[in-house]
Amino acid sequence: MSGGDMPAGRISSGGPWEDRYGYARAVVAGPHVLVSGCTATVGGEVQHVGDAYNQTLTAFSIAMDAVEKAGGTISDVVRTRLYVVNADDFDAVGRAHGEFFGRVRPACTSIQVAGLIDERMLVEVEVEAYRPGGTADAGS
Repeated sequence: MSGGDMPAGRISSGGPWEDRYGYARAVVAGPHVLVSGCTATVGGEVQHVGDAYNQTLTAFSIAMDAVEKAGGTISDVVRTRLYVVNADDFDAVGRAHGEFFGRVRPACTSIQVAGLIDERMLVEVEVEAYRPGGTADAGS
């Protein structure tokens, strides 16, 4: 089977929004792990209200859980995206990114957005990983 014919695997976090809105926490396509946007929401509750630094760390922990379910590690992370509501929080978000990924140094894009789906959410993150030799069935 060629890479183009390989079915993609899906990873769920078990959260209610995935079924309700029809998406997966992550999609595994061959060696690629594409993690959907993650916020600092645990059990339906926004964590660390007013604290962009800790929201970022929590969101990255949620994203990395999906990467690990796909058989990846932090060393496999090749790209991150940071969606930040308030420009004044960019330093805090960047410091959290550096703490989390400083040794890995993935490509990173930071974007200021007008808002997220809950006004208490200050940041949303996306993570992409590349697992050499990985297959789509990891984590499925």
